[in-house]
Amino acid sequence: MDAPVKNPNNTNGANSEKAKALQVALAQIEKQFGKGTIMRLGEGEVIEDIQVVSTGSLGLDIALGVGGLPRGRVVEIYGPESSGKTTLTLQVVAEMQKQGGQCAFVDAEHALDIQYAQKLGVNLQDLLISQPDTGEQALEIVDSLVRSGAVDLIIVDSVAALTPKAELEGEMGDSLPGLQARLMSQALRKLTAHIKKTNCMVIFINQIRMKIGVMFGSPETTTGGNALKFYASVRLDIRRTGTIKKGEEAIGNETKVKVVKNKVAPPFKTAEFDILFGEGISRHGEIIDMGVTAGILEKSGAWYAYQGEKIGQGRDNAREFLRENPDLSVEIENKVRDSLGIPLLPVAEPEIKAAKSKKADKADKAEKPE
Repeated sequence: MDAPVKNPNNTNGANSEKAKALQVALAQIEKQFGKGTIMRLGEGEVIEDIQVVSTGSLGLDIALGVGGLPRGRVVEIYGPESSGKTTLTLQVVAEMQKQGGQCAFVDAEHALDIQYAQKLGVNLQDLLISQPDTGEQALEIVDSLVRSGAVDLIIVDSVAALTPKAELEGEMGDSLPGLQARLMSQALRKLTAHIKKTNCMVIFINQIRMKIGVMFGSPETTTGGNALKFYASVRLDIRRTGTIKKGEEAIGNETKVKVVKNKVAPPFKTAEFDILFGEGISRHGEIIDMGVTAGILEKSGAWYAYQGEKIGQGRDNAREFLRENPDLSVEIENKVRDSLGIPLLPVAEPEIKAAKSKKADKADKAEKPE
């Protein structure tokens, strides 16, 4: 007896059976693990654009493709000594505080200069700081802060200084391979899901080491194993490329940042900016350069003008003018951002008021006869 021939066009019955089986599976998952554990991507919460925080550098915000560092993600910033890693992260802290966010700084190196942080615009009254004794303690503190849901940004400075307890309790010269790598791997496995749920950004600062016996390719590597490279959504390689001098005196560093990894936009873009000693990233210099490139500022000879009004002769004078007029500075920067299609900056009212009061003080001093 011949077997019944299946009709290849009769797919409706099969599809309805699959749909029923899927509904049963989804109901079972929600019953076991709770409502909202699994859902279709098109239903439930509205999918929003990635929330970002400015890095303090307009060029780097543009290179990142989304206008800043993404919230709810792990970020790694690495580079050689004195390249500007901590300066860049402190600028991010200042930007987050301008948005009303709560920030924490886990200082594993025990080397944070709070006066320098204040000069960069960090509000020390609102900044949480911890100087842990061991790597385990540092990462437990980070885990507790993330799980609280009350912290928006956590800085860990640095991965290299996260010393495992076993190493501290051992003797000098003891060989303890892979301890730090295992510590980082376990911590990141625990942290990642909570970081996303609480929309908290965690920035790990890292140092560079050299691989021994490398014949081809770069001998450079970062500390703490490979886990951070995988879990980080953004990895930034920051380098000092030169020195800025005023006469014979060094007043800052020329800095180059490469976006080595980026899960939220195309990677491998670079940004160059100046870091001035005691001041941080020269944001106003970048605004002038990019404003001219975008056609928002006019340059005629040495003069710079905005909407027909001259703002300064020479780049330094124009930069000083923008520093004294932060509302105008934000307006020009937002026009540059708008022309490139990246998120606009919020207007920082406290900063504008502070700059206006400084300007008024200067005017009062000028009016007073000596």
